[in-house]
Amino acid sequence: MTAETIARQCTLCEAHCGILVTVEDMKVGRIEGNPDDVLSKGYICPKATAMAGLHDDPDRLRTPVRRVGDRFEPIGWDEAFREIGTRLRRVRREHGPHAVGMYLGNPAAHNSAIMYAMALRAGLMTRNFYTASSIDQFPQEFVAWQMYGSNFMMPIADIDRTDRLVILGANPAVSNGSVTTMPGAKNRIKDVRERGGKVVVIDPRRTETARLADEHVSVVPGGDPYLLLAVLHVLITEKLYDRTAVHAQCGGLDTLRELVTGFAPEDAAPHAGVDAETIRRLAREHAAAKSAVMYARIGVCQTLTGTITHWLVNTINAVTGNLDRPGGQMYATPAVDLLPLARRMPPFYGAWTDRSGKYKSFRFELPVAALADEILDDGPGQIRAMITYAGNPVLSTPQRGQLDKALGSLDFYVAVDMYITETTRHADIILPPLSPLEREDVDILLTMFSVHNNVRYNARAVEPAGDGLEDWEIMARLTTEILPLPLRSVTGRALNAVFARFSPLRATALGMAVGPHGVLRRGRSGITLQKVREARGGIDLGPLRPRLRSLIATEDRLVRLAPPMFVTEARRLLDAVRTAGAPRSDGYDLRLIGRRHLRSNNSWLHNVPSMVKGRDRCTALMNSHDAQVRGLSDGARVTVSSPIGSIVVPLEISDDIRPGTVAIPHGWGHREPGVGWTVAAALPGANVNLLHDPEQVDRISGTAAVNSTWVRIEAADTATVAG
Repeated sequence: MTAETIARQCTLCEAHCGILVTVEDMKVGRIEGNPDDVLSKGYICPKATAMAGLHDDPDRLRTPVRRVGDRFEPIGWDEAFREIGTRLRRVRREHGPHAVGMYLGNPAAHNSAIMYAMALRAGLMTRNFYTASSIDQFPQEFVAWQMYGSNFMMPIADIDRTDRLVILGANPAVSNGSVTTMPGAKNRIKDVRERGGKVVVIDPRRTETARLADEHVSVVPGGDPYLLLAVLHVLITEKLYDRTAVHAQCGGLDTLRELVTGFAPEDAAPHAGVDAETIRRLAREHAAAKSAVMYARIGVCQTLTGTITHWLVNTINAVTGNLDRPGGQMYATPAVDLLPLARRMPPFYGAWTDRSGKYKSFRFELPVAALADEILDDGPGQIRAMITYAGNPVLSTPQRGQLDKALGSLDFYVAVDMYITETTRHADIILPPLSPLEREDVDILLTMFSVHNNVRYNARAVEPAGDGLEDWEIMARLTTEILPLPLRSVTGRALNAVFARFSPLRATALGMAVGPHGVLRRGRSGITLQKVREARGGIDLGPLRPRLRSLIATEDRLVRLAPPMFVTEARRLLDAVRTAGAPRSDGYDLRLIGRRHLRSNNSWLHNVPSMVKGRDRCTALMNSHDAQVRGLSDGARVTVSSPIGSIVVPLEISDDIRPGTVAIPHGWGHREPGVGWTVAAALPGANVNLLHDPEQVDRISGTAAVNSTWVRIEAADTATVAG
């Protein structure tokens, strides 16, 4: 049979790099970068090649399964949906809508099924909705809401045109960008330098990105807000800010000036771990650059000061005139332009809380830090049934191990997942979607955060076998199944008919037609779904262009430089610094941070042999001085302990990490009985989230603070088993 090569994208991370998939006789062969792709231009990372291993994985579920005792047995789709509908309706009837909880993992946002997942969320009418966003991006959304009037208005770095790129808490050389989608980030960073620009990385570790940069500034974990407050001090007191841009775009400069005037680089240096002259130089160079942009991401999101840090990053960009201008922070103009609609949606901050009253709602959901207690604590509103979609929160969230116990206690649990994971092993029914290579799609969400305007068709590389369903079809069917019986007969049939006709591609075609590049605005030259399908590498829609004035949703249509809640929190931080007491004396003397690896993506790829081969990657990375003081050697097994737990991992010694700091990747810990991925179970690693206290959250957004946890490290007892 003749081999066929299909052009599409890898959807395993936000980058969505263009790939060419060679298929022969329904078998996936070679996967390589697509040189014609308008965004990635032929670049791919090793994860793209793992799509074949994911598709062919014998451990991947192909049909629904139902729990029978301590094992799973196949079940038909119709029977599965009937049972799910019956049992979920019973829980809601007996205990109310809040008794059903829902959790969405990151992969849910990597295809258009997210629209149908949100329809299901709306149909459930539960306050107990959770996503991975409260693990990794709530601070950015919260800042966008307070500064620009909408949580969807997260600006992105115009890396392709900037003269100065400053990166905090991000490693795009490995991640290829997040909330700034930049496939081939390595090449883009090199391009900044080749055109005479400068790249600076501020991070406790000399990351893969830092190795490509002109300068690496080693900051203390959690020290970023102090460094940034001092940068603002220099910009404002030395009058280095862009008066014209601030006057035209912003309000609140006087309040900002009052906040930072008394906090000089010399005051910040001990708390940032960066000397005063370096801080002062960073500020002056940022102000002097023709164009400049600070870009921060998950490393600073996942701290006690995540929201404050992102506010300061955005504020520095704004006061230096680098907001909504080429080479600074900008907004994409995608084919399906959701921003004008989304900017009008309120974030529902504080509209409800968890039952303890500690965690406030934001963006239709509660922070995932509340989830385990909402299941385990008896009383009205207790979660008694769960739906999870494409997530593994047992490994990815800090719950003291309680979430594993909680899921096992549910009256009913349905999971939409391709595997029996540490999370889904507790499910009563698992509904597996088709593999990514069996789906067709046009991304409409991540293009909102792309560094270059584009639209690309994601062709189906392999025809689905049997009666498999795509993610969106599962979400749509679940939405109708949860309807009360009196409504199901009429409304359910009507909804099913709507869903059947209004597939993601039909919805996308309509969105394109009315969008800024569509036929209703551009006439015959406008883009259509057919044109996108025929473009083997997608359609280039041009560079980012200024559009803040038409989007901003604040009442006075000015950027808020000094939102009151941020200023109050910043003052609290500064007061705490000025009254700081003696250093810790409890033996926890190292700060724990996370780290990424090019061949790993949370826990998703740990069952693909090509992604886990070679040396152990679930290690504790430690500076040589710290290791020497403790009498530890490279490769030794060590116990890493925090006030709430401990794990055992191999030690990796490197001077790429700052003294006093240790880094361990997350997504590992494949040791639970009953999991269905054999390769991952054979190389389990340890679950670093067992070390993080779920009570430690960003005070403003409720985001779990899994960076900068205090730990200690010592040689492991040979009898100790890794956590």
